[in-house]
Amino acid sequence: MQTLIHVVVLVAISVFAAFAKAEAPADPAALFAQHCARCHGADRLGQMGPALLPENLARLKPAAARTVIAEGRTATQMPAFGQVLSGEQIDALAKWIYTDTGEIPPWGEDRIRASRIVHVDDTRLPNKPVFDADPLNVFLVVEQGDHHVSVLDGDKMERIHRFASRYALHGGPKFTADGRFVYFASRDGWITKYDIWNLTPVVEVRAGINTRNVAVSEDGKVVAVANYLPRTLVLLDGELNLLKVIEVKDKDGKKSSRVSAVYDAAPRKSFVAALKDVPEVWEISYDPKAEPIAAGYVHDYQYQEGGFIPGYLNPRRTVLDDVLDDFFFTQDYTEVMGTARKTRRGQVVNLDIRRKVADLDISGMPHLGSGITWHWHGRTVMASPNLKEGKISIIDMADWKVLKEVKTLGPGFFMRSHEKSRYAWIDSMMSPSHHDTLQILDKETFEIVGQVREPGKTLAHVEFDRNGRYVIASLMEQDGAIIFYDASTWKEIKRLPASKPIGKYNVFNKTRLSEGTSH
Repeated sequence: MQTLIHVVVLVAISVFAAFAKAEAPADPAALFAQHCARCHGADRLGQMGPALLPENLARLKPAAARTVIAEGRTATQMPAFGQVLSGEQIDALAKWIYTDTGEIPPWGEDRIRASRIVHVDDTRLPNKPVFDADPLNVFLVVEQGDHHVSVLDGDKMERIHRFASRYALHGGPKFTADGRFVYFASRDGWITKYDIWNLTPVVEVRAGINTRNVAVSEDGKVVAVANYLPRTLVLLDGELNLLKVIEVKDKDGKKSSRVSAVYDAAPRKSFVAALKDVPEVWEISYDPKAEPIAAGYVHDYQYQEGGFIPGYLNPRRTVLDDVLDDFFFTQDYTEVMGTARKTRRGQVVNLDIRRKVADLDISGMPHLGSGITWHWHGRTVMASPNLKEGKISIIDMADWKVLKEVKTLGPGFFMRSHEKSRYAWIDSMMSPSHHDTLQILDKETFEIVGQVREPGKTLAHVEFDRNGRYVIASLMEQDGAIIFYDASTWKEIKRLPASKPIGKYNVFNKTRLSEGTSH
């Protein structure tokens, strides 16, 4: 009898649940508050889960977002709601998270300080690697498919370790000069300091809501964070304690701007920031002995007439005629070669005299931030892939003239080489039909001389090992791979399984500023 009653009760509950699922209104705000706010925050700014704002979801298609809501996400704490919500409710929720909130959400000093998490006291950890591999020939591989990072031995071509990362790492990790520590930035603003030698996270802080990238000073004492939301440039110390929040506005203090990127200019002991919405380039010195700069719209958000302010950790402005939101440093870090995504015009800006000194005659949408340099016939040339056109532009850095435009199979995002290699590798990952092919350029003749393919899949973002012997490429599929090629013969040597691997970063090349990789 008890068994029969139990069965009847279970059936009744199932019927009621099915009825409730079918009849509940598709009110996305109410659904979010009930099912999502606990992890993603009532304001959609993120907590344990990532921020759910249009800017943060830019790389996730709405159809994919719907699938995640219905089926959950493997290797994360995101549950499946397909048995809880109706199809109509899921559709409404998926659409709603892509709507604009109508305001720039705040994320100021108090929230940044309160978000800081200390995982371990790194001063108590061994001051040497716990693994048996050349620490300077280690690679970090960002695996976007399940939000992990792999640590690879570049000599043995083997995994040393694999660990979970914050959601959607963005902008490339940045290393301390000795290669021990690395700083990651996630799209929703989390900055993580990770100890590579001890294979452990050290400390984290949330510096923004939508973050573009992070930069680390040459001495490891200052970390700069470029934000889209809010429109700030955040400065932290090496342990991710807050130093300063700089509200980013134009020289008159009227128009705010997103920060496209910030990079370390080590010889200048400064950071250089590109602004997306105002025609200015900022240089922020981290040298305590930096000379004072003319007062203007400064860090305390007040306009000062005349006088001078400290040069340390305050922006020095270069005012331009056009915005510059993607750039490449010259070898001595005196100039930046830059482009604006909207106008697609190139320009060269001298950071010492603080003005444009040349135009770059490049059509399409050159991706100068992914460019490389090499020595050719007694001069230095720079080559850049193009996001809109199938070509590589090769520029003479003495007179800024385009020496040649090399036709490729399609628009590409990355280009890489090495001082010890005659070849540069180019992807066409933006091409609908040729995203499965890497082409190989002879740096001496400026000709395409070879290719490797993974038919029907996406093959992109190569990086050389520290000695220029191997090339490592990403097979960017959910069940993808990290593929090792011989840099001279282009033959595949080995592949390791990986979950949609994207960027790969060699410690030696990045810390020693190899001419074959972006900095």
